[in-house]
This record gives sequence, C-alpha cells and structure tokens, in this order.
Amino acid sequence: MNKHFLFACTTIAIITVSGCQSNTENQDEALYEENGETLNVSDRNDLYNTTKKDQQDYGYVRHTKNADHDESNMNKGMISINREKVADSISRMATSIPNIHDAATLVTDDEVLIAYKTDNPNRNKAADQVKRTAMSVVPRYYHVYVSDNPEHIKDVERFSTLDTKDENTQTSLQQTIRSMLKSPQGNRMSTGEDANGHTKGSPNGDME
Repeated sequence: MNKHFLFACTTIAIITVSGCQSNTENQDEALYEENGETLNVSDRNDLYNTTKKDQQDYGYVRHTKNADHDESNMNKGMISINREKVADSISRMATSIPNIHDAATLVTDDEVLIAYKTDNPNRNKAADQVKRTAMSVVPRYYHVYVSDNPEHIKDVERFSTLDTKDENTQTSLQQTIRSMLKSPQGNRMSTGEDANGHTKGSPNGDME
C-alpha cells in the first residue's frame, strides 16, 4: 500500500512540475511578438494582472536579435514622427518660455525652423532657450534654426502648404534657413557641434 501511495505522489509531482514549466514557457512566449524580437510592457499587464484603471504606464519596448534581424528588418522598425504634432509641441513649449510671446514651427525630415517674437533684450539667450527646447523634442540628428525676425513667421507658415518633395520648395527652404541664420542662434550645442547641431564633416553640412 505504501508503494502505491508513493507512486501516486510521485506521479502527481511530475505532472505539477510539467504543468508549471509549460505555463512558464507559454508566458515567456506571450511576452514576445511573432517575430521573437519585441517585448512590450503592455503584454506584462495581462500576464501579471497589474492593470489599474487610469494608470499611466511608462513607454517600454525590448528587442532581441534573432536570425532574421538584418538591416532591412531594422529599417522597418525605424521611428517615424508626426511632424505636425511635433511642431505643435515645440511651439507650445517655446511660448511657455519667459519673454517668448509667439512661435511658429516647421518640422521637416531632419530640420526644425522656429520663428518667434520676444522682448528679451538678450537675443542670444532667447535664441538658445528656444533652440534647446526644440532639440529636446526631436531626434538628435535634427538641426534646429531659429529667428526672432517677425517676418520669418510668415515664411515658416508658407511652407506648411507646400509640397515637401518639390525641388523649388527645397530651394526656398534652404534660402529661408540662410536668412534665419542672420538672427542669433544661441550657443554651440556641444564642443563638437555648432549652434544648430551640425558636426564637422557631417553629411548634412559642416560647422560654420
């Protein structure tokens, strides 16, 4: 009888361990997308039942490299931004700076143009504050150009209705940037960058 009892206990233990292991494997698989690369924090809420009403989560994504993780795969996951929303955020943040009363922002693939009105007697300080506000929002490869010339507000606004792929638009954009550079641009971004974020020898242009 003892032998039968021990056998039954052993069988139950094996089944329990196997079940736990199976659940663990299923949970691990649930954390990843089908490509086996992405782990998103929202998946964990289902796993651990930690979802709360009105809870604000952090943004979290984890990638693991697999056999299919090549350059083409990586390019598919490159970040894309909503230019209009970014421009809106920059303008809102800029007008929250003391002495900045109006700000018009244009966002392209790799440039930000900001024309603003200010009564700050220290024009370079105002320019630096506006520029760094924009730099804090966009990816680091962006270049930011600012101007406290009210006429440039109209110029920046004009581009919002133009075709971004038109060569004439691109030419006009570069002309506007050169005109904006006549206004203070603030301090250098770092020892290796100029005031607009250009590095020496970069494909987007050398430092001035």
